[in-house]
Amino acid sequence: MDRTRLVVIAGQPREAAGQVATRLLGPDTAVVHHDLRRVADGILRRRLRTAGSDVTAVLEMAHGCVSCALREDVLPLLERLDGQVGTVVLHLDPMVEPEPVCQLVDVDLVVTVVHEPSWLTDCTGDEPVPHSPEHDDRTLAQVTVGQTECADLLVLAGVAEPWTAARTAAALERLAPGIGRQRLTDFGPGSLVGPRRGELIDIHGQLLRGQPPLGSDCGVAVTLFRERRPFHPERLHEAIDVLLDGVIRARGRVWVATQPDVALWLESAGGGLRVGDAGTWLAALDDASWDRAPADRRAKAALDWHPRYGDRVQEIAILTHDADPEHLHAVLSRALLTDSELASDWSSLTDPFAIAASANSGPADNRGRS
Repeated sequence: MDRTRLVVIAGQPREAAGQVATRLLGPDTAVVHHDLRRVADGILRRRLRTAGSDVTAVLEMAHGCVSCALREDVLPLLERLDGQVGTVVLHLDPMVEPEPVCQLVDVDLVVTVVHEPSWLTDCTGDEPVPHSPEHDDRTLAQVTVGQTECADLLVLAGVAEPWTAARTAAALERLAPGIGRQRLTDFGPGSLVGPRRGELIDIHGQLLRGQPPLGSDCGVAVTLFRERRPFHPERLHEAIDVLLDGVIRARGRVWVATQPDVALWLESAGGGLRVGDAGTWLAALDDASWDRAPADRRAKAALDWHPRYGDRVQEIAILTHDADPEHLHAVLSRALLTDSELASDWSSLTDPFAIAASANSGPADNRGRS
């Protein structure tokens, strides 16, 4: 038998995603669901359904880590099912994003359920992820946006009033451009066509996925902030709160004057924001390290090389729904070094973003709305 196909179901709400998974259950299909509502207590419920059986197992975990719990159970289970059925449908708990799963195993298709009446509210709020462990500081907005960005097919559940539906459609066209949308009432096994199109985040790749419309529609718009001079670290720390209101998604690469060698990755969704280490700018590498960098990154740097800053650049793509792009540009621009500051000693500045120059250092700043 050929390699078993793996389809991942993600999204909100729990019941609608469950309906999508159930509709895919057939004679040559296994549907796996992990219920993580008690993962904070070290308990994971796994339900495995096939055409002839329905078995629920209660697994005790040694910790409350969501990704570790899935990794420890999903990999052995998929290995056992590989070749035994034609398709495995992995129905993720609503608190799980598809991207870590796609990094862990080869996924053929990601289907994300979008609850049309509440999706835009979920993507722009600052509520914590329901039922998440105490140490999990993600917001519902961060999870919902991540589930949408990684999708190959969006399944719309619920019926929103016309204005909400129009704004949601405008946001989806910009957050997941070119990705098909289908009503839950029309969804079935025949909907699973086409290759993987959802993209995993490449912190040194293109910030805009596909070719999203850049113009405003129902107040939803995409804007790109791009400047070459460095940020003043303290002013940037104050300014980035502007990305927490009226913004669905912001992500990009930034550099602060006190860390000329370090690329920082900035990412926000609704009222949640993270800033972390994205490695070293190519301009700070020696020749041998430059040669080891990915070819597409080297090509991009060479085409956009600055005589003073090299490949260092401020690039932030921002998807707004209730914010003025010109105001965002003005606030972020004021956080850049002035001409007089450029001519002075940068090393004396206080740096709230100070982190070790290591790609494994994790977030340097994680905040929500104050």
